Amino acid sequence: MHFEDTLRLEGTTVWMKNGYIMPYYLYSGGHVQFAKRAGLIPAAQRLDVKKIVKQIAPVGEDDSVGHGDRQAFAVFALPGSAALYATPIGSIQGNDEAYYCDMLFYYDDPHTIYDYWPRDVWAAIDAHQVKQGMSELETEVAIGHKMHADARTVGNRTVTYDQAGKHWTVTYVKNRATAIKSQ
Repeated sequence: MHFEDTLRLEGTTVWMKNGYIMPYYLYSGGHVQFAKRAGLIPAAQRLDVKKIVKQIAPVGEDDSVGHGDRQAFAVFALPGSAALYATPIGSIQGNDEAYYCDMLFYYDDPHTIYDYWPRDVWAAIDAHQVKQGMSELETEVAIGHKMHADARTVGNRTVTYDQAGKHWTVTYVKNRATAIKSQ
């Protein structure tokens, strides 16, 4: 993939797949304002992509993407907001380019992708909450992928999630949340 390939995102809507991992910054004056980090993008957050840009990131900025000579950023608006923000989507080092769009974004609304999930599960996901009976995938869509598990068997383990400083410990039995603790 090359920078030119990422331009296909301009004018589209995407939804954050890896919630509470990717930082976003105010974008103004044609530049990413690294000193004005807005936070971490929540899981399943709708992003209306306006343009894709290249910019040099400060050396000490930890933004979850390798810096290279320059980084590629998706410039986006949040629903109901006039402000523009930017999040890194790739890095460029000389002729080597690495982009993470497919790992970062849903290209269709997850409500449509998982339209068979019950309404009460979607209500919890939209509120970025976990409720008893949710599967691991439903939980990840609600509160993100940043996690530590005590075992490898998906659906039969205890998982601790980090949601931008809030911690959730969820025990799954037969891929259903049976115990939930938040701190």
